[in-house]
Amino acid sequence: MAQEIERKFLVVSDDWRAMSHKKITMRQGYLCNNKHASVRIRIEDQSANINIKSMTIGISRAEYEYSIPVEEATRMLDTLCGTATQVHKERYLVKHAEKLWEVDVFLGENKGLVVAEVELEDVDEHIDLPSWVGQEVSTIERYYNMRLSYYPFSQWSKQEKSTI
Repeated sequence: MAQEIERKFLVVSDDWRAMSHKKITMRQGYLCNNKHASVRIRIEDQSANINIKSMTIGISRAEYEYSIPVEEATRMLDTLCGTATQVHKERYLVKHAEKLWEVDVFLGENKGLVVAEVELEDVDEHIDLPSWVGQEVSTIERYYNMRLSYYPFSQWSKQEKSTI
């Protein structure tokens, strides 16, 4: 089984920008989600994939990902995503303490939200946190991209935006 081990944090400053070495534009939508899994279509610049991820809450989840033609991904996003909001974001790659961090700057309905993710080899792996990350949100569902497609950041109350 493919396993993703990932921790997610809110970003508290723009200090990461000076260390960014790549930017990827992303558009993604969800074909389905239920209590067991979500199925996502994502276009990243000039490539696309379909992703199946378990709905387990936490830093470790089952994940399967397969490349698909961009033209087919575009058609699926345009016709099969239902009423959910598509998630648009710019992902910046940043190296810190020998780890690759992904900083997601959300656009559209999720504009204003910036999170950083880092993939780990083991759930107990120690990581050196950069100064530009704040509160960890790995186990808070509303920060999952799938949830953001149904309940975007722009619809959150001031209290939801200020409390975790």
